Amino acid sequence: MSFVSSRQKSKHIAVNRPERIFERPTDNSGNFQRVADYYGQNIFHVSDAQEIPSEIRNELNQAVKDGAIISREHAKIVAEAVTEWAIKRGATHFTHWFQPLTGSTAEKHDAFLDFNGNEIPIETLSASQLIQGEPDASSFPNGGSRSTFEARGYTAWDLTSPMFLKKGAQGTTLCIPTAFVSYHGEALDIKTPLLRSVSTLSHEATRFMNLVGHKDVKKVNVTCGAEQEYFLIDKNFYFERPDLVMSGRALFGAPSSRNQQLDDHYFGAIPERVLSFMEELDLELHKLGIPAKTRHNEVAPGQFELAQIFRDANIAADNNQIVMALIEEIARRHNFVALLHEKPFAGINGSGKHLNWSMATDTGINLLGPGDEVHQNSRFLAFTSVVIEAVKRHSKMLRVSIASQGNDHRLGANEAPPSIISVFTGSTIGKVLEAIKDGKEFTPEGEITLDLGADQLASLPQDNTDRNRTSPFAFTGNKFEFRAVGSSQAVGFPLTILNGAVASVLKESNDILEESIASGNSVDKALLLLCEKWMKSSWDVVFNGDGYSDEWLVEAEARGLPNLRTTADALPVMLDTQETSFLTDLGVYRESEILTRYNVLTERYCSLREIEFHTMIDMINQYIVPAGIKFKKDVAEVLKLQKELKIESTVEIDVYKKINLLLETLYEDSRNLANMLKALPEDEPERSRQIAQQLMPLSEQIATFVGQLETHMPTEQWPLPSLYDMLFLR
Repeated sequence: MSFVSSRQKSKHIAVNRPERIFERPTDNSGNFQRVADYYGQNIFHVSDAQEIPSEIRNELNQAVKDGAIISREHAKIVAEAVTEWAIKRGATHFTHWFQPLTGSTAEKHDAFLDFNGNEIPIETLSASQLIQGEPDASSFPNGGSRSTFEARGYTAWDLTSPMFLKKGAQGTTLCIPTAFVSYHGEALDIKTPLLRSVSTLSHEATRFMNLVGHKDVKKVNVTCGAEQEYFLIDKNFYFERPDLVMSGRALFGAPSSRNQQLDDHYFGAIPERVLSFMEELDLELHKLGIPAKTRHNEVAPGQFELAQIFRDANIAADNNQIVMALIEEIARRHNFVALLHEKPFAGINGSGKHLNWSMATDTGINLLGPGDEVHQNSRFLAFTSVVIEAVKRHSKMLRVSIASQGNDHRLGANEAPPSIISVFTGSTIGKVLEAIKDGKEFTPEGEITLDLGADQLASLPQDNTDRNRTSPFAFTGNKFEFRAVGSSQAVGFPLTILNGAVASVLKESNDILEESIASGNSVDKALLLLCEKWMKSSWDVVFNGDGYSDEWLVEAEARGLPNLRTTADALPVMLDTQETSFLTDLGVYRESEILTRYNVLTERYCSLREIEFHTMIDMINQYIVPAGIKFKKDVAEVLKLQKELKIESTVEIDVYKKINLLLETLYEDSRNLANMLKALPEDEPERSRQIAQQLMPLSEQIATFVGQLETHMPTEQWPLPSLYDMLFLR
């Protein structure tokens, strides 16, 4: 079958696929169950598992709260309880589920099957198997921190994150969330530093609350709610695009004449086939105790979003990994392929992952809740100023935390926040903070009610802040939203850097507060003085305007804000100990662990870009050039015939010249790209710089020429599914 006939068949299949029917849970009477009836049925959490005796459960919860090591006897009780629970639900295997530095998850399945002393088969999970595993660590990214022959690594059970069941086609596996460390205890994963950062920030925030009069606060929880954007395309189109399979994005393609200009896809009616996918996704997420809340069409055609309810940061980070995996898995059930790449298609919006972040005490106080009288809430204002100072002081590392080859396509591209890290406060809170900074009185304007001009509609009180989608770090009512995170990223890394940044400033603030209160200042006075100090220091990072504008680039430079445009620009920050010392001083990372991550991320950036370049060259040689030559031949035959008939051939000659010029230019640029790839230096920092500064611009130029060639050729002769096919046909 030719490429063209295969493409036509794929189009026919895509538009005629039936909607997948799946079974929703019902009760004994055949009525649909409520979500609350099956929510969390596939998770086992030590904190509330009824299979564990209550007194043991209470002791385990206290051990977790105190950071104590649980006894082997207690671990044995948990192991026996979870084994019985999992086997009743069809599980035959268990696995230590962890997050290596690949950015995704890893698992090695072990059967519950064992034998007793009489060689009779039994099903068991021992305490030691629950607590610790020993996966071969030699093949996971380590950034050169260990030799290949040093293969030993350990996984350690994370009691704070619930175990869960992973359903396969014919079986079920019990997944035990774990940390992953080397033989010498160095973190080889995303979870371990995140847990350290959560503990550190909780310690400093608890001290802060105790200093300002809340002596009953024993712990502060870092909370997070991650929004997940993604694209869906029919699987037939996916497998006909080698670039999507190899790199996750379409390396070229002529844009359709109508994509998102009319804003008609955003929040529009969800297509039936997509809605069926979303409904099954919600069902599976809710069974796993993952609080999926919102689903909707996003801005670009073929783009959608899922958002979760806030929960503890560590569990939220685990949940988001599960969310990404389930989106991909359930999409396949519906004959879709989910694209989590930040920029799968040029010319339309890419995908991000807004990371909503806040902190709450164990007594129920949201530290970022402004209350009804913002200007009088000195605790909120002081804590907010701490966060803003943390962003100003550690903006480079925050930029590093969101750096990836995929995110480079979004940041600063008039669809996502720029690579300049700034803070949006909103007008009301911004005015209060500015008044404190300048030592002036703030007079509230009173509650503003929006008059909608129709008696049938309820009056709406106006919020303290608008929403600024151009800001990378925005205050949105009772939380901050780190909007610049990439859609395919594991949220644990940016969460860790953000937690560490805030903890470092909070630690310094606590010392200042303690001294100020001891000197005789009231708590409110001490808090306002702290707020004044940090707002004077960090005011340059506050920006409530249009982050997409060219004017902001100029203004940000004048303010002295760094603009690390590409991943190759950002990653070397990790080699600057002055920029990373706050993380090592707090014990969030060891210096060697930061170096490991620098090496891993740099190598990953280079590898992913090189895969893209090689794929582009192969597709040009195997698909694009042959199709162009065939069309040239067809036009040449028409020219020859018209010459014989002595008929004017102005149009044909013009078409032939355009195709010929595009093909020659394309072939030459492709050959240059191949030569530049061969000439890349071995030194990875220099390699990454050359890729970003030289090879990427050339590859984008090649993509432009391919798009022009596509628009000059008959659609029935173009060998690849077009952007129109992939984004609009389902």
